Amino acid sequence: MTVSYDKLWKLLIDKKMNRTDLKNAAGISFNVLAKMSRNEFVSLESLCKICSVLSCDIGDVMEFIENEPA
Repeated sequence: MTVSYDKLWKLLIDKKMNRTDLKNAAGISFNVLAKMSRNEFVSLESLCKICSVLSCDIGDVMEFIENEPA
């Protein structure tokens, strides 16, 4: 199972924010944003900060994607 943050990037566009604005407003590090850009797992604490700033639910910023069977 993998994670996708595509919903977050679309939400930022809708709110006319860029990634630096999000980083500063949520108090998260550049490394967290870099991991999210690569669809890697980040801490729940970071996700909570992002959701708080964007006034949304965690399902609005990320989703789990089932891996294709080999």
